[in-house]
Amino acid sequence: MNTPVQIDPRFDTVIDRRGTQCAKWDMMEKNYGVPAQDGIAMWVADMDFPPPAVVQTALQGMLDHGIYGYYGDEGDYRAAIKWWMQSRHGWTIDPAWIFTTHGLVNGTAMCIDSFTAPGDGVVLFTPVYHAFARVIKAANRRVVECPLVQHDGLYQMDFDAYDARMDGSEKMLVLCSPHNPGGRVWTRAELEAVAAFAKRHDLIIVSDEIHHDLVMPGFEHTPMALIDGIEDRTVMMTATTKTFNIAGGHSGNVIIPDADLRAKFATRMMALGLSANSFGIVMAQAAYSPEGAAWVDDLAQYLNQNRLIFDAAINALPGVRSMPLQSTYLAWVDFDGTGMSAAEFTKRVEKDARIAVNYGPTFGSGGESFLRFNLATPRARVAEACERLTAAFADLQ
Repeated sequence: MNTPVQIDPRFDTVIDRRGTQCAKWDMMEKNYGVPAQDGIAMWVADMDFPPPAVVQTALQGMLDHGIYGYYGDEGDYRAAIKWWMQSRHGWTIDPAWIFTTHGLVNGTAMCIDSFTAPGDGVVLFTPVYHAFARVIKAANRRVVECPLVQHDGLYQMDFDAYDARMDGSEKMLVLCSPHNPGGRVWTRAELEAVAAFAKRHDLIIVSDEIHHDLVMPGFEHTPMALIDGIEDRTVMMTATTKTFNIAGGHSGNVIIPDADLRAKFATRMMALGLSANSFGIVMAQAAYSPEGAAWVDDLAQYLNQNRLIFDAAINALPGVRSMPLQSTYLAWVDFDGTGMSAAEFTKRVEKDARIAVNYGPTFGSGGESFLRFNLATPRARVAEACERLTAAFADLQ
């Protein structure tokens, strides 16, 4: 007797986001030529799920009050962040270390502005989240690519090769931990090697840990701040936005334990007149709660099942491989084994399967044969995408 499929209305309900000024769905046809009426948006890294009820209730309280003025005392908000980092990640922070930025792309840009000068090199382990290179170049700094290498189908770092690339002009390393797009949860030993590399070359480490709550069963994320001996050169970036699907609140946290780095960052915040968005603060404070934690635990299990379904279909296609996903909801799929050009396999995904995805080359060196698929969508839609992809590459069977 077949066991009935359990439906979770929090995640299985299909919500039509078209026509809501949603970048992921309303810009799909313009950017990728994937038809809006029956295309599947699997590119922008936000989820197609509502946030937990505790966040919705907090926002409803703001609406019921009806006045949207300047936010005042941040004590409870900072206490919520402290509680989350301690209870979920074993990391004890001082609330005074926290700066709230307009998301973590803004946080990255602020770090580049605060701790480097025009012409300085900023190290990236590529392929990596494309916005890093964009803001580095826009700030007139140099992107120094240190390509990741694959071992047993997973990304690893090659510090002997990276040491040889350094010329002394590099001032900062932007680390993506967990890694986007490869989904790696870096081990403590790997993070210790990153720390040693940064110390050898006198680099400030900016660790973007926006995906740190979305870890697959069997893996454990280690905050970079827990690695010994680098407090004077480490800047941590965290946010509720990916975890709870509230990116529109444009709120992120730059957490700086070192007093000197903190003073430099505070000066730039003051000079640019930046202050927090009250909607983002209210949502974040509500999310960082026991109710939010329970929701995240359920979400991680749901995403893991989506991953298993997607990987089974993708890895059944000859020459196509989905990198084993340890964290995030972003599948990194390699088409190299098909022998197809990037134009050919991309055409099959966009035109035949009618799926919009992120192009691998935008993530830097090493991404040339890849596409990135967003799996944070109701399971029925993941299953539909799998069927379309199987049909689009049917001649390989």
